[in-house]
Amino acid sequence: MHPSLAARALLTRCFATLSALTPAVTHAARPGPSADWPTYLGDKSRSLYSPLQQINRANVAQLTVAWDYDTGEKGEYQANNLIINGVLYTPTPNRKIIALDAATGREQWQWDPATTVAGVGGKRQRGLVYWENATGGEQRLFTAVGNYLFALDPQTGKILTTFGENGALALGQQLDRNDVPKVGLNTPGIIYKDTIILGGIGGPGAVRALDVRTGQRRWIFHLIPRPGEPGSETWPKDATLTATGLMPWSGQSLDEKRGIVYVATKTAEPDFYGGERQGQNLFANCLIALDAATGRRLWHYQIVHHDLLDKDLPCPPVLLTVTQGGKQIDAVAQGTKHGRLFVFDRVSGTPLWPIEEKAVPASDLRGEQAWPTQPFPTKPAPLMRQRYGVEEISTISPEARQLTLDRIKLSPNFGPFPAPSLKETIMFPGFDGGMEWGGGAADPDGVYYVNVNEIPWILQMVETRRADGTPLPRGERDYLIHCAACHGVDRMGLPLAGFPSLLKIDQRRTPAEVATLTKNGFGRMPAFDRIPDLQRAAILDYVFGKKATGGTDRGEDSPAQIAAAKKAPPYAFGGFRRWTDQAGYPAIAPPWGTLNAVDLNTGEIKWKVPLGEYRELTARGIAPTGTENYGGPVVTAGGLVFIAASADETIRAFDKDTGKILWQAPLPFSGNATPSVYMVAGRQYLVISAGGGKSGRPAGGRIVAFALPAP
Repeated sequence: MHPSLAARALLTRCFATLSALTPAVTHAARPGPSADWPTYLGDKSRSLYSPLQQINRANVAQLTVAWDYDTGEKGEYQANNLIINGVLYTPTPNRKIIALDAATGREQWQWDPATTVAGVGGKRQRGLVYWENATGGEQRLFTAVGNYLFALDPQTGKILTTFGENGALALGQQLDRNDVPKVGLNTPGIIYKDTIILGGIGGPGAVRALDVRTGQRRWIFHLIPRPGEPGSETWPKDATLTATGLMPWSGQSLDEKRGIVYVATKTAEPDFYGGERQGQNLFANCLIALDAATGRRLWHYQIVHHDLLDKDLPCPPVLLTVTQGGKQIDAVAQGTKHGRLFVFDRVSGTPLWPIEEKAVPASDLRGEQAWPTQPFPTKPAPLMRQRYGVEEISTISPEARQLTLDRIKLSPNFGPFPAPSLKETIMFPGFDGGMEWGGGAADPDGVYYVNVNEIPWILQMVETRRADGTPLPRGERDYLIHCAACHGVDRMGLPLAGFPSLLKIDQRRTPAEVATLTKNGFGRMPAFDRIPDLQRAAILDYVFGKKATGGTDRGEDSPAQIAAAKKAPPYAFGGFRRWTDQAGYPAIAPPWGTLNAVDLNTGEIKWKVPLGEYRELTARGIAPTGTENYGGPVVTAGGLVFIAASADETIRAFDKDTGKILWQAPLPFSGNATPSVYMVAGRQYLVISAGGGKSGRPAGGRIVAFALPAP
């Protein structure tokens, strides 16, 4: 259950009132200093740190809306906006680029990809890349749409036709392949001198440096090593012809002085079955240090071996300096989906604290060989719980308590590295973190700030075909995913646990009655109201017998689907399913989302506080639980940590030393993005992209800028 429509309307009215009381600045600002936010996440270290301190602990409570801008779009608006020379550049949910006056929000130009070779853009573009030469005479703004990278003139928004082919570069080219795979980009690359270094999503796995003027490749690092390259022995023979994935989608960081780029890589595909990619699988799930000029590997560390759980490294590495034993160490910190933080000397790759290899569960899937151990850092301590046991069952209500107690007995949790199985497991830490793509912020004192999810999910594999090679019908596969955990793979039920047999159900219920029960819930069964009707009908066809529902057999695959299933791996992932209680809340005791401060000089956690709340639970006397959160924090010299991210349409400022909330304000939609901090003509601003659309929240596409009251 989420906040009521009345509560949502109240939030919207509050925001509208706040905006009306603080109208957008339309006059020319007084002359004064300016400070840009010219790079994704603030700087090339990806530190999310601002040296500005006009807004500080003493006055942050006075922040009001300076201006807001409606893109007119809806979607997952996750942009960390750039501010350069007083202009704010934002990629919208549909991947338009809009330039705004950063002091007033007044639109200067728009670029729409709809008329280009790429066509209308998609969601989840998190930022842009800006480049200018040493004299400032040349400037370029890079954006990705579909399978193309574009170069624009920041002054006008016009395509620079000298880049790629008439201004567009196909991202699937220059990958040392005979074909041109589809490759996208949702997290921007990084500039080193006159090259743009980037990864992508999809494709065969590579990091590339491209000439900023032409798009021609300067170097490539193959993440699935070619025969004879280091790491090729960790894959089956001919893996470069069959393996996919590994594109480093979460971004890179750069030590510009030393010329070292740090890359966090993805899982090899398929994500949950590795029987056809046996081995350690370098350089999947790795933090890699490369020579930024040549692409030569300097060092690497694999954070998950032979990943079977979609534990791709979800956020860019963060560069910071710490002090240990009176000595300063330039370090790199890498967050993970299982809430562990790995910290290394950024030059040598030596861990700052020992990392231990510990045994993890073995697989019972035929053909699979799960890696026997996984690395666990001894410091810092995990930033979230690492196991879901009886002591973690929900405390929100008696009904939720009983439901979660029943489920954990049937589907136990095996810690952060369960082996995928046909048996259902509670996956905790969950698939969306721990840490997520928003990443962490670091201040010059060596303290790392990061938000974390503590949401349980369901892990289950299903067989795609029988032992004779014939595929399972869709209805049977969907039954195994949604129903078998309680009613048994054989439909005989689990009577001792109170779950009835479904055999001969036609003698007790009609298909229409069962369809209604599955939609609305009944007894100890939660509502499965999000299953599409055709999928529900296919399950009923399977449970009642072919065509028992009176329609066509929705559980029967087409000849093309049967042929594809025969070529597919023997197992498939049962789907991403959050584990929630009857009311829709995470089915685990709170907290469900936290903000954390970690002192990386000592490896100790300084503080941890809930991030976000469900106001209807607070009204019932339940302390703020935290919510699922997406988007990162910004830390400032004013002693503040700013973050939205939470599923309650709110942006907050925390005291960076204590974690105390010093200010909060409503947003029109959840700010599932990372804020930017900048100054124009002597006035400091905090700006956030508010698009919602995550965690079942309302969606839109607004930019909201806050500042202290104008003189």
